[in-house]
Amino acid sequence: MSRESKVYQATFKETLMKWMPEAEEAIKKVPFFVRKRVKARVEKEAKEAGKPAVSLADVKATQARYLTSMSSEIKGYQIETCFGPSGCPNRAIISDQLIAQIETDVEKEDLLGFLKQNVKGDLKFHHEFRITLADCPNACSQPQIKDIGIIGACAPVVTDEPCSMCEACVEVCKEDAIFLDSEKESPVIDSDLCLKCGKCMPVCPTGSLIEGQKGYRVQLGGKLGRHPQLARELPGVYNEEQVRQIVKDCISFYKEHSRHGKRFAQILQPEDFNTIAKRYPGI
Repeated sequence: MSRESKVYQATFKETLMKWMPEAEEAIKKVPFFVRKRVKARVEKEAKEAGKPAVSLADVKATQARYLTSMSSEIKGYQIETCFGPSGCPNRAIISDQLIAQIETDVEKEDLLGFLKQNVKGDLKFHHEFRITLADCPNACSQPQIKDIGIIGACAPVVTDEPCSMCEACVEVCKEDAIFLDSEKESPVIDSDLCLKCGKCMPVCPTGSLIEGQKGYRVQLGGKLGRHPQLARELPGVYNEEQVRQIVKDCISFYKEHSRHGKRFAQILQPEDFNTIAKRYPGI
């Protein structure tokens, strides 16, 4: 683990605030699509008041203020991450720098101004453009139901190093994407099943499996609501610059075609997705 990651984790742990059991139960009842924001606001207000822990009264007071002034909380977009930066052991890639870059790029798009011009009445959270990043295929931040979902990827490569046939890679693979070829005495990767989680390479004792493609998978057009749909995945594994450009292209498409608050998923047609897929075959 890098020095920067250790410092980040130490800072993260220091900033964690204690929650009383009844407060934790109350925050679970807040609608999930605003829960993260409400929880952050509760902690912020509790800290500012000098409280050592969050109580049920703190949750109720903040929730009432937050939900009655919802439109003032809208910023035009939501960008979320998984638990990776807090020290998750499953990270296929370290994405801390990328998420900050994406937020900088999105801020320049003035999506709030766009929504104010195109939505009649008060803005609500479901109007916001949603981007999320998960550092591994466990996808804790739910990229499959966001406008743009980004998933860390680290694909294995079979080398010429002799395989000991220990089956460590087979045992660690949850997708049954690896089998050992007894004739060639070598592991074989089923690319259709492999999710590029990066778990098989570290357990290989002989170097028969090493890191290959490392980057990000990108999914487009997911949403919940009355007509939910899962995002579709672009065909490649992309580097950080490609991911940033995909995000910019998708936002440009959204601003050009969305009217009256229609979500990106509602306006992204199969031919539009295919156009983007051809533009970004991946690395």
